[in-house]
Amino acid sequence: MAHVLLLFMDGVGLGPDDPSVNPLAAASMPRLSSLLEGRRLVRSAAPFHGGEATLLAVDACLGVDGLPQSASGQAAILTGRNVPKEIGEHYGPKPNPAVAAIVRQGSLFSEVARRGGTAGLLNAYPPRYFEGIESGRRLYSCIPLAATSAGLGLRSAEDLLRGEAFSADFTGEGWALQPGFPSAPVYTPAEAGARLAATARSLDLAWFDYWPSDYAGHRGDADASRQLLESFDAVLGGLADAYRGSPDLVVVTSDHGNLEDLNRRGHTRNPVPALLIGPADVRERFSQGLSDLTGFVPAILREIFG
Repeated sequence: MAHVLLLFMDGVGLGPDDPSVNPLAAASMPRLSSLLEGRRLVRSAAPFHGGEATLLAVDACLGVDGLPQSASGQAAILTGRNVPKEIGEHYGPKPNPAVAAIVRQGSLFSEVARRGGTAGLLNAYPPRYFEGIESGRRLYSCIPLAATSAGLGLRSAEDLLRGEAFSADFTGEGWALQPGFPSAPVYTPAEAGARLAATARSLDLAWFDYWPSDYAGHRGDADASRQLLESFDAVLGGLADAYRGSPDLVVVTSDHGNLEDLNRRGHTRNPVPALLIGPADVRERFSQGLSDLTGFVPAILREIFG
């Protein structure tokens, strides 16, 4: 049995090893490269099974024509169901009634709770997010919808201040720059990774939603994308250091491609990564049968509950 942290990296596929179009091939990411024993997070690197990490290429298209989208892709990861096939299309960014109904019927969060485990979404949401939800001006995306439908409260500025939740950029720097946001601690990326690890390992299932990667892909700014990835790499290094020697597992994955091909300025049909960090036997077991987005639910439940 292992505690699992799912680090959801929105809009990141496995693309070409071409620095001119793919920030993942251009950015300096020494910690990720070390985990992958000199490789980058690109299509040609998978599959890989090393001393500290495993990298798989996971299908996000699920046999449905068109470009994968956030709502249906996230719902597939959360429920283990082929949501695009069930609703007849890829859909997003926010869930439509059909996708929302599937998520409310049951998700990874609710199943962990039903089996007696503990789960949590570690993102901190600012006051104006809750105000938008309450007023109806804002709709839940799939991940907070799944958490709240499972009876899990979303974490707030107060949780962030206590070190029990994290801003979207991990470090708190972006939060601190927002006018009207409550004050919050600011960490270095490595400190943020270590703190994230400590909080995540208090739960059977922890989930963090890293959505800035998808925003960067849509903006198409190569320099900003590289800077984002280099900061993420430092967070990942602090996280990996904190997990080293433990029986627990970190899973990094995504819902669809985007950031890996800035020529497109939109989603891609590329496979998405399943980057696994943890003991070799746990990674090997988790990898079995993991070929598309529907495979994460059974793999995570198998690791948590045996």
